[in-house]
Amino acid sequence: MKGRADTLKGAPRRGRGVPLPLLLPALAGLAFLLLPLLALLVRAPWRSLPEQLTSAEVWEALRLSLICATAATALSLVIGVPLAWLLARTDFPGRGLVRALVTLPLVLPPVVGGVALLLALGRNGVIGQWLDAWFGITLPFTTTGVILAETFVAMPFLVISVEGTLRAADPRYEEAATTLGASRFTAFRRVTLPLIAPGIAAGSVLAWARALGEFGATITFAGNFPGRTQTMPLAVYLALQNDPAAAIALSLVLLAVSIAVLAGLRDRWMTTS
Repeated sequence: MKGRADTLKGAPRRGRGVPLPLLLPALAGLAFLLLPLLALLVRAPWRSLPEQLTSAEVWEALRLSLICATAATALSLVIGVPLAWLLARTDFPGRGLVRALVTLPLVLPPVVGGVALLLALGRNGVIGQWLDAWFGITLPFTTTGVILAETFVAMPFLVISVEGTLRAADPRYEEAATTLGASRFTAFRRVTLPLIAPGIAAGSVLAWARALGEFGATITFAGNFPGRTQTMPLAVYLALQNDPAAAIALSLVLLAVSIAVLAGLRDRWMTTS
């Protein structure tokens, strides 16, 4: 009992005695993040909202956005988790450079990413010309192009999350599995994956949300064709030029979808002790 009392006595007290020089900037930061969202709600055309949201164009853009963001997240999982494992568990020359290149899309302007994708996978691109000549595959200005553009900008979020979780996980569990006769892949599949599942889920949520809101690389690499490449962010941009009320309505849909996904998964995967 005494030991527990000592522990409680030494534990930091949260929310008491906040210094004013820290409290005021914190409140300013909170207001800076919340005020634009509140303005969106205040200026929303609530009376015409049902009519705005029941149009076929809105549902088509939302359907395409959800499909492409989910497909981009799935692709990020397939190639991003092994990449994160490679960065966290192996030593090879130039690993620091590889890590920097993997995280480059986080700071690279999305439009530049779209241009880079065009130069690599376009019909006259470094790889795209061979895809077109040998297999007749053209990626730009297609739904597949949307998925690739979203994967390019979203996968680094997954890789960073999974790599951090792998570094925090004790590698001795994997070593024990290999000493018992399991291959490295079996140890990864049966031991490592369950250990890092929360990190994978958190990274997937971040990647999905980033893919859902992607604009620059998508419009540069895939264009803005309704029903084929026009996702919700592109529809918002187009509507903002001609019908601001419709743009606000579309923005509310994106806001609601994002909040619903994050709120639904946060308690299960992203809680901290």
